[in-house]
Amino acid sequence: MNTSSNSEQLISQINHASTPEEAIAAITAIAVNNTEELAVINVVIAVLSHHHPTVRTAAVEALVKLGNRSVQPLIVAYKASSDQTLQAHIIQALAQIASPKALDLLADVVGTAVANHCQGNVRRIAARGLGNIAVNSHDAEVMRRVQEKLIWALLSPEDWGLRYAAAVSLQEIATPEAKAALQNAIAGEADTVVRSRMALALA
Repeated sequence: MNTSSNSEQLISQINHASTPEEAIAAITAIAVNNTEELAVINVVIAVLSHHHPTVRTAAVEALVKLGNRSVQPLIVAYKASSDQTLQAHIIQALAQIASPKALDLLADVVGTAVANHCQGNVRRIAARGLGNIAVNSHDAEVMRRVQEKLIWALLSPEDWGLRYAAAVSLQEIATPEAKAALQNAIAGEADTVVRSRMALALA
């Protein structure tokens, strides 16, 4: 079977799956095949809004496995959709792939108040994604931009979970600027859980 017909068959299996197990099997096959076809990747992205959580999880895992091939289609899908479940899982996938191409979107999500309404922890996942990007990048400008956004998040007054995620990411980055930001923030941190995490980051 050639690659095109194989891809068409996998797309058909996902679209016509009568059980979560059938959908997951097709999604897993797509990840194993390391497809580069946009149509196939877009079908897996669409599955991120599936009603069954295990199918959504399988789709995230497949997109992460496909890596950089998934990044641009995921960004396009995020911007084109108003489905908060879909958007939340897109951010989850992008945070794990940790491509610098997703920096702008993850930074926007961290800094958008509207994101508070998207499944609660989307901003926190995005903050961890920014940390992953910085840890895997040797680009000084990428590091500067990530740190700037995470330091802003560390001082975010309305979301303790975002401050916590920013502290974890800044600990992993471990630059002098990151440590200084944690040192400055801990004195004014009112939440005991976040303060404890900041202290751990500085230990």
